[in-house]
Amino acid sequence: MSNSSTFIPFTRPSFNQETIDAVSDVLRSGWVTSGPKLAEFESTLREYFGGRPVRCFANGTATMKIALQVAGIGPGDEVLTTPISWVATSNVILSVGAKPVFVDIDPITRNIDLNKVAAAITPKTRAIMPVYLAGLPVDMDQLYAIAKQHHLRVIEDAAQAFGSQWQGKKIGSFGDLVSFSFQANKNLTTIEGGCLVLNNADEAKLAEKFRLQGLTRQGMDGMDVDVLGGKDNLTDVNAAIGLEQLKQLPAYQARRAQLARQYFDVIRGELKSAGLESLHLELPVENFTDSNWHMFQVVLPLEKLNADRAQVMRELKDLGIGTGVHYPAITGFTLYKNQGYKTSGTPIAERIGRSILTLPLFPSMADEDIGRIARGLVGILLKYRKN
Repeated sequence: MSNSSTFIPFTRPSFNQETIDAVSDVLRSGWVTSGPKLAEFESTLREYFGGRPVRCFANGTATMKIALQVAGIGPGDEVLTTPISWVATSNVILSVGAKPVFVDIDPITRNIDLNKVAAAITPKTRAIMPVYLAGLPVDMDQLYAIAKQHHLRVIEDAAQAFGSQWQGKKIGSFGDLVSFSFQANKNLTTIEGGCLVLNNADEAKLAEKFRLQGLTRQGMDGMDVDVLGGKDNLTDVNAAIGLEQLKQLPAYQARRAQLARQYFDVIRGELKSAGLESLHLELPVENFTDSNWHMFQVVLPLEKLNADRAQVMRELKDLGIGTGVHYPAITGFTLYKNQGYKTSGTPIAERIGRSILTLPLFPSMADEDIGRIARGLVGILLKYRKN
């Protein structure tokens, strides 16, 4: 349990004794890189996703790059995506020689605005790469209807959406290529890692080649390389952690949803008692059927405050509350500005990227932490409210 003197980070992974024991077993076994535990993890994930082929990788960036390679996307191709994501989403598009085309976001869901996608499609468009920010999926029916109509591949950047659903079906159990991250702050972690859900055995085989130097083995000593691969395999140590995390996932998910519900109630209550209901602090979509509540994010009403986001974050830190920024608009980074992208091309993403704030949310938080965070945040808003 925490008290007012304990620092609350914006996230913290949970590892039980069984996980520590499982890692010890792998270390003692002598087989520590990709081996039997990885095979077991992939087979358990395959079951989780309703029998679809799954391959694991060293991180969730490799999963997306390899998804693009499996889909045959490269130089001269365009991929539609969102400017509000970790920069890996668009960096992988550049890394295969293709061009990211940024479509503005929906201000409510903060995901790519599917109603604006059609206008961005050109003869060079080959794929759509939506991102499910904080674990909230886009409208999957609309997404796949657009893809079908325009003959596009879909590469779902579901990095944050492990355990999320659409109409009762797990994200990843249907669709095209679906990429997940198991990085340390995710709902299910392997410390670093990720997995890619594929459509068939041929795609899975190709993904395996890309994962490890393009290699195929035959018999005792036969080797061949027919595509250019990298070094993106997941180790048995990571896989052992993932297997234990999967067992705990239902409890983690239930706790995250419980904490998120408290956030809505307590923040609204604090705003009301401070007389700040008209300030318009933007809360996330109150979705308890589809979202896995990977993060709880608010959008600060900066135009009504005499403070910027950094000041709000500093003062929360002084109160022992850690926060995060997920994410500034990718188009504002120097790498992208140098290629001619402008934040003004996606104005909603520019505003939200400047104003969004991630509050602490992780399973081992105490209930009273929510009250402390909400009081701290609302107190700062009150202090800096413009008259």
